[in-house]
Amino acid sequence: MPTSLPSIAERFIRYAKIDTQSDPDSSTFPSTQKQKQLAAVLAEELKSIGIEDAHMDEWGYVYATIPATSTKKVPVICFCSHIDTAPDCSGTNVQPIVHLRYDGSPIVLPDDPSQIITVEQHPYLHEKIGDDIITASGCTLLGADDKAGVAIIMELATTLMNNPQIPHGVVRILFTPDEEVGRGVEHVDMKKLGADFGYTLDGGELGVVEYETFSADGMEVTFHGVMAHPGSAKGIMVNALKLAAGFVHALPTDHLSPETTSGRDGFVHPTDIKGNAETATVKLLIRDFETAQLAKYEEQLASIAAEVVSPFPTARYSVAVVEQYRNMREVLDQHSEIHQKAIEAVASLGFVPHVHPVRGGTDGSRLSFMGLPCPNLFTGEMALHSKHEFVSIQDMEKSHLVLIELLRIWEAGAPA
Repeated sequence: MPTSLPSIAERFIRYAKIDTQSDPDSSTFPSTQKQKQLAAVLAEELKSIGIEDAHMDEWGYVYATIPATSTKKVPVICFCSHIDTAPDCSGTNVQPIVHLRYDGSPIVLPDDPSQIITVEQHPYLHEKIGDDIITASGCTLLGADDKAGVAIIMELATTLMNNPQIPHGVVRILFTPDEEVGRGVEHVDMKKLGADFGYTLDGGELGVVEYETFSADGMEVTFHGVMAHPGSAKGIMVNALKLAAGFVHALPTDHLSPETTSGRDGFVHPTDIKGNAETATVKLLIRDFETAQLAKYEEQLASIAAEVVSPFPTARYSVAVVEQYRNMREVLDQHSEIHQKAIEAVASLGFVPHVHPVRGGTDGSRLSFMGLPCPNLFTGEMALHSKHEFVSIQDMEKSHLVLIELLRIWEAGAPA
């Protein structure tokens, strides 16, 4: 590890080493108590730079207020990132590695040399030749999603507190747990937050401004079979596991799946099968940019389940659907100045703005429908939820600069 790194990189590495993996099967909030370890660290660091009201609440949220330096009537802006890492890949004992002045060659991760990060697999890496790249060591994810966002916001807070000559309105900071399991804003106190709008820092490539996400439901299809002793089951038993397997096998394979879709295509995605011969449940993600399409996909899945069960009169199935989040564009189209100013900030610093829909969701998806319009900005985090995850230090630094410029633009345009 280099002896001297930019402060934003040192922050990120410190945060990445703290295990904050969330748990989709937990009924607690946050889903894992270890997330509060990082939340407590962040609250104390914010206090140490002079933010008096910085604190972690009972749910593991961190709130903080940076006072205005302008006397203008500037809207109150919230910057938000999530502290948890995805359940898809281990977040225990993360060992960040800095690759100085990346030269474009394959990056072999030392703790598992079969994990090799290449520009062929990750084309954005080709654009980062010459940058300083941080990866994990091969056995875990890195946690750039979204500790890169956390580090950027913490760097911003330090910059603003140390430089009162920078003109800006009131800035609110929010760090959330459990974003990766779809529960990140369940207990946010919107009155305490007291912001007019916000920006999540949870995007990827340099210059990205995102104001459209999937609409999302979660669906469970449960198959109820008939149990009998296997030695005398002929003509009686209906194996629920086989019904569930038949259902998954009947799902589309050449369309409507994550592995065959891109751009604005929606999908259905089985994520989990649990049960036994008597009862088995398949969990699925339902995604599309058009909210009305979700119900059509769900009807299609129910029809497949009915067809699978139809040869077995004693078996049955049931369906449960839970709304997860909705396309933030439904709200943000009514407040276009929020993302337009972000695009202006990116361009004014000489970076190329990239506007495209998010094939996923952010805390901002739900915050937007809770009264806090909230597009998403870049951090440099790439290859998310995998052992190949990486982030450019220079991308994080540029994101930090964009936030300062964004605050300047909002202040300059505010009435006296």
